[in-house]
Order: sequence, then C-alpha cells, then structure tokens
Amino acid sequence: MKPDTLEARLLKRIERKRGDVFLRADFDDLGGYDQVGRVLRGLVTKGQLLKVGYGLYTRAMKSRFDDMLLPPKGLATLTEALNRVGIETGPTRLQQDYNAGRTTQVPTGRVVAVNGRVRRKIGYGGVYLSFETISEPKPRRSKAPVGR
Repeated sequence: MKPDTLEARLLKRIERKRGDVFLRADFDDLGGYDQVGRVLRGLVTKGQLLKVGYGLYTRAMKSRFDDMLLPPKGLATLTEALNRVGIETGPTRLQQDYNAGRTTQVPTGRVVAVNGRVRRKIGYGGVYLSFETISEPKPRRSKAPVGR
C-alpha cells in the first residue's frame, strides 16, 4: 500500500476547503516549511494554483479568451486574500459615490479601502491592488458658548 504523497494530501485539502484563498500556514501540519513550499511552487508551475502574494495562493482557472490563469472570482479573490491575512476592507470613496448615485463612473475594483497600513503586494499577472485608507468620521464638537 503506497502512502499518499505530500502533493496528493495538499490537493485533497485544497479540494475540501470552501474559500478560494490559501495561506502557506494552512498546510504546516502536512510537512516541513521547505517541503510545502516546493509542492506549492510545483502546483503554481502546473497551473493548478496561482500565487497572489507572499504566502498567499488561490485556485487557478484558465481564461475563456486566452490561456492566461485567473483567480475564480477575479479581483474579488484578492479582497478575500486581504481578509485572510487579517486586514479589514470596505467600500472605497469612489464605490460609495457610485452607489449613492453621485457619479456614473464605474469603479474598477483595483483600489481597496483598508483600515490601517498594508505592506504587501497583492495581485496576479501584473495587476496589483492599490490601497485607500478608510477615513472614519470624526465626532463633531458642539460650538456651545463658553461659560459667562
């Protein structure tokens, strides 16, 4: 009876996962850091996974128009990747204006509003996300007259 290879166990786990984004840490219990890295690199080379950032991978599917590999949900997958690493996202200023009807310019989705600073490059095929800080509305102070 031949034991499963690390690649087979990794693929089995990927099939069972619900989300489309995987962290390298999701596979730490299957093998050593270097072993898991080699298998993930091999899956990227075979076209089964797509690397979208440092330690971030997503399922890959071929484009209908050419043989380019894409994430299953497009740029929305990259937002899911941000959520997986613990970064809160929200609607950008342009998305809020579009949804409120103040503009007819459709946002591309390449700009993501985040809480705090992001130091990662997240993207695929030369398309990377840009980040906009979510500005929290500051509480207004009342202009009550100073005591007489």
